Amino acid sequence: MTNLAPAATRIGHVHLKVADLERAIAFYRDVLGFAVTMRYGKQAAFLSAGGYHHHIGLNTWESAGATPPPPGHTGLYHTAFLYPDRAALAAVLHRVLAAGLTLDGAADHAVSEAIYLRDPDQNGVELYVDREEADWPRDADGNLQMNNTPFDLQALLNAHPAQTLSQN
Repeated sequence: MTNLAPAATRIGHVHLKVADLERAIAFYRDVLGFAVTMRYGKQAAFLSAGGYHHHIGLNTWESAGATPPPPGHTGLYHTAFLYPDRAALAAVLHRVLAAGLTLDGAADHAVSEAIYLRDPDQNGVELYVDREEADWPRDADGNLQMNNTPFDLQALLNAHPAQTLSQN
């Protein structure tokens, strides 16, 4: 195939319609740890990690006070946030649990370890860490052999106890 995206291509940001901007900001800022980089009045905000202009856009332009789409309809399955290491993943998991949020699940995919939950607007959220690419399982032809086995969250939390974290 000649029209492949270059290997360095990345998803730059996700922009979500939300029902309540302040509630959404509180989740993405206070629980997941992203910093607010800019606001457009009371209708939109942009958040990022590490000073990037934005990884997450939130707006109420067409959705203020709206309800989530019902199950069985098309739309966003989930956004996935790649954390740099297991300690960072454990830190965000501690904040998720401290906020009293319910997890949808957790899985070891052999190439990554992932935690699943929902934001306040019921958008799916995946928090994950990749394993080193050299450790990814492959078949004899070099194809990835991902799986979906249980991820021991308690072991992750025990290996990385909660720490006092400064907010951005």
